[in-house]
Amino acid sequence: MIHQLSSVDPGARIAADVEIGPFTTIYDNVEIGEGTRIANNVTIFPGARIGRNCNIFPGAVIGAIPQDLKFHGEETTAIIGDNTTLRECVTVNRGTAAKGRTVVGSNCLLMAYVHIAHDCVIGNNVIISNAAQLAGEVEVDDFAVIGGGALIHQFCHLGSYIMLQGGALVNKDIPPYIRAGHEPISFAGINAVGLKRRGFSAESIAAIQNIYHYLYLKGMNISDAIAHIEEVLPESKERQTILDFIKASGRGIVRAYE
Repeated sequence: MIHQLSSVDPGARIAADVEIGPFTTIYDNVEIGEGTRIANNVTIFPGARIGRNCNIFPGAVIGAIPQDLKFHGEETTAIIGDNTTLRECVTVNRGTAAKGRTVVGSNCLLMAYVHIAHDCVIGNNVIISNAAQLAGEVEVDDFAVIGGGALIHQFCHLGSYIMLQGGALVNKDIPPYIRAGHEPISFAGINAVGLKRRGFSAESIAAIQNIYHYLYLKGMNISDAIAHIEEVLPESKERQTILDFIKASGRGIVRAYE
């Protein structure tokens, strides 16, 4: 299943049914799981770990060294989960000593020209649209959707089930379940349509909306809003997810649109 015009290092560990197109280069210390298809003109550098049933389109580069001056050649990895698609010219750099690995989860879709920098951690079922650029050590939680051309500052954290506007400039953390847009990046309501599509009940969506009503629309500061939510709103998985995210935020969360 390996095209005669491709170059595959004998030290690479590749499942027997993997398809590899012409003019693709795969280096030593690479692992590729069953059922994965790799198109032409792909480059896979040492440290890449690609799961099962992935689709890698032409021009993608996986596992190149980080674009980070603190990288000094340490052995690190770039991990791609199962059933993930990387479209044309996607780049996923491997990690640095900071975390040791860059991770893209399972069942993800990274559209053409997406860049995932060193030490990013992308969850499962994430969609990143064309030409979005993620700087180093960004975290993106499960089921997030990132619009095309978005630019994500290093160390930002994007919560689960968010919808991020295309072309957004993100320099703050984006808490779970919301839509974020405008300029500067701001809270734009909860992601009600996305949540409904993912099976959230009307009651859960209403509860999430109520939590964010206190966080963004009551004129409270974040500390007061959290205290009020913990005091008056019933416990739930969604409530705990939101509060844990906000309490752990290193860059502070996006604010309401003004």
